Amino acid sequence: MKKHDFIEVEYTGYLEDGTVFDTTSEDIAIKNGLKNENTKFGPAIICLGENHVLPGIEKQIIGKKPGSFKIELNAEDAFGKKNPKMLKLMPMKLFKKEQVHPVPGLEVNIDNMYGIVRSVSGGRVIVDFNHPLSGRNVKYDFKVNKEITDLLIKSKSVFKNELNVPDMKLEMSGKTLLIDEEKFPVDVLGRIETRIKELIPEISKVMLKKDFNPAAKKTAEIKSEKKAPEKK
Repeated sequence: MKKHDFIEVEYTGYLEDGTVFDTTSEDIAIKNGLKNENTKFGPAIICLGENHVLPGIEKQIIGKKPGSFKIELNAEDAFGKKNPKMLKLMPMKLFKKEQVHPVPGLEVNIDNMYGIVRSVSGGRVIVDFNHPLSGRNVKYDFKVNKEITDLLIKSKSVFKNELNVPDMKLEMSGKTLLIDEEKFPVDVLGRIETRIKELIPEISKVMLKKDFNPAAKKTAEIKSEKKAPEKK
């Protein structure tokens, strides 16, 4: 396995005391109280070298053949060390404005940053914006089922992993990827095309399906062939 390979994986992550914090298995999720209505389980498709899984995991599987792996990561290679600078002192009035009563352990989202209230004293609240698992060593049961070569499956995984759009309607026409979504923002199409072609060089064009005219394309190809000079 090498960088930019797309692979199908299954995994379960747990702390040193055996506490499961993440899994692709629905059965394991149910047993450990991790299942909720918004979570979909089953094998995941990732692109190696793009941080779709922890870099520490990638380091241990790149260069090896698909199979099962027992992976142990220290905090630095997992979710990072605790950073004291990520402990922020917030005014109580900020919470009152949002009608929130802060207590230690409360999960909050402030300016799109996830944090946990660590202490409340008078008019001051300390919020920890470190990752909840920062400073923790972790273990993974990690299985690589197979390499993915299908261009459509690869493309859908990019939308899911990088844009958090798991059910994007996509089609392939030759080497052209068609986006069949009426409300897709046209202003980001160019950036999406650049990213798709970077990870999947076999795809030559990304466009909206409503703008795709295969008949016109074929006509243009025929005209181009007629204009081509004859070889002497």
